[in-house]
Amino acid sequence: MNQTVTRKKQSWRKWKQRLFIMAIDVVVLNVSFLLALLVRFDFKWSLIPGRVFDNWLIFASIFTVSSILIYLAFRLYSFVWRYVSSYELMRIFIAVFLSTVLNTGLSLLFDYRLPLSVYFLGAAFTLILTVGMRLMPRIILIRMSRGEHHTKNGLRRERVLIYGAANTGRLLVNEYAGSSHLNATVVCLIDDNPGVQGKLINGVPIVGGRERLHWAVEHYRVDTIILAMTTLTPKQQAEILELCKTTSCKLRKVAGMYQMLTGRVTISDVTDVTIDDLLGREPVKIDIDGVAQYIAGKVVLVTGGGGSIGSELCRQVARHNPRLLIIFDIYENSIYEIQMELEHVHPELNLLTLIGSVRDLPRIENLFATYRPEIVFHAAAHKHVPLMEASPVEAIKNNVFGTLNLCLCADRYKVRKFVQVSTDKAVNPTNVMGASKRLCEMIIQSINPHSQTDFVAVRFGNVLDSNGSVVPLFRKQIAAGGPVTVTHPEVIRFFMTIPEAVSLILQAGAYAHGGEIFVLDMGDPVKILDLARNMILLSGLQPDVDIDIEFIGLRPGEKLYEELLMDSEGMRRTENKKIFIAKPHSLDWNDLTRDLDELHDLCLSEEDDRVVQKVTEMVPTFNHLVN
Repeated sequence: MNQTVTRKKQSWRKWKQRLFIMAIDVVVLNVSFLLALLVRFDFKWSLIPGRVFDNWLIFASIFTVSSILIYLAFRLYSFVWRYVSSYELMRIFIAVFLSTVLNTGLSLLFDYRLPLSVYFLGAAFTLILTVGMRLMPRIILIRMSRGEHHTKNGLRRERVLIYGAANTGRLLVNEYAGSSHLNATVVCLIDDNPGVQGKLINGVPIVGGRERLHWAVEHYRVDTIILAMTTLTPKQQAEILELCKTTSCKLRKVAGMYQMLTGRVTISDVTDVTIDDLLGREPVKIDIDGVAQYIAGKVVLVTGGGGSIGSELCRQVARHNPRLLIIFDIYENSIYEIQMELEHVHPELNLLTLIGSVRDLPRIENLFATYRPEIVFHAAAHKHVPLMEASPVEAIKNNVFGTLNLCLCADRYKVRKFVQVSTDKAVNPTNVMGASKRLCEMIIQSINPHSQTDFVAVRFGNVLDSNGSVVPLFRKQIAAGGPVTVTHPEVIRFFMTIPEAVSLILQAGAYAHGGEIFVLDMGDPVKILDLARNMILLSGLQPDVDIDIEFIGLRPGEKLYEELLMDSEGMRRTENKKIFIAKPHSLDWNDLTRDLDELHDLCLSEEDDRVVQKVTEMVPTFNHLVN
């Protein structure tokens, strides 16, 4: 009932607006030809012959009625004139032209003719006043938005520079000009195409190419730069953003895919530039058919499904039509979030969410016996280096023996593929977390020859914006006004986005034959200090001016740089240029299980030093750093 009343009110409001504009058109139509008549007779009323004035009265009444009917036929009262474009203006021109031709013909046919110049002048005045009346609200809005006044809440309007004057930039200028609720105005554009430089888009100047960027920012007092070029390669985009971030303006961009698909752009399509936009990485390409082939129709288990990698694994697995997706995690809040998301996005998905720990062997045994998973992605792990240095026994219990529990059950219940999510910190580890993950790789490689299951591991570096990683930490520190804390000025890390890391994990699973350690191409390493500076600049602030950077020293077990391969590991290519296979080590399962039994007994004693010592014996490349 309320919705019906609301719709009626909205409909009546629209009709009142249309009737108001129609009334104005009636005035315009009569004033236009009266003005034309006065111009023809030098604005001297006494010079107008009585016969001509009588003819004008007849002509004006017929012209008014017929013109309004033509305007209705051309739907001139259905447009939102705040967003008027050349299409609407062309329809006005055609409507005025047709009404003038029609009524001129009628006046000549029925002999209530007027001087010939009156027809031309009247048509011109009608067109000018009709267009002007419709454009006036928009002109006022634009003039107000470009003024130096403050908004009602006392804040100065945000001054925006748009980089890119092609279709996307033009649409964005019009969007800002037509939006009265925004506390922002476009003051200039930059474009590297010499053919458009010096021109105007809706009154906004295109002031030059990239060489004029800093001048434009200073001259127009720009607060925000929006990159409105949706056809750039990631490398080209990164080059422009590198230049833009030196201006200390806040950086934003148009989400390109939506604009490319629809040919439209709205202000809601403008998003903040993120740190991965500066990496200039080409998009990861995977063999979708190959991934779908081994996942579709299968029971898939994802451990640690509520974490950064685990939840993205669930998202991507869900797209490939598994028979059943089982999400397993100990932390109920995160697993609840991914459950709600998947139920909303994929209502057709057969989804099961289970709470439990990989350390609980009876729980794992029951899970495998009941649901018989065919594909297992093992992402559950303790991953924080400093925390695991303080609690090494917990790291071994969860990472090593949790993995062992899953591997034993996978073997017993004949899982087809078991994919262990590993880390570059497992290579020549200097901390307990890295050593524990190397032990997981050793379990994978040693059990594989004795099992029908294809056991593999996928090794990669840091993922941007994962839970507890440096990017969200820096973001919080910047929001709090600093300081941003960096462990060491020379520390470097490999980075990859969460979706591309998970895509490559799925692809590696398709390549798996058992015993491999797949190594993902992480691109060039990134200096953490540069990462911190870039994040500060992306916020429109100056490092060491607005936000301080403090060096706090390397944390326990942390090294300056990470590696993806050990010296004894070779590397061969796969069909995907982003995925390599490390040369497998020959490991004896019986020897390893004896060591694991001893390590398990030591963990029960809760003696950290003895546990770390045993891990050192089991992982020859482990060089424990205590900073």
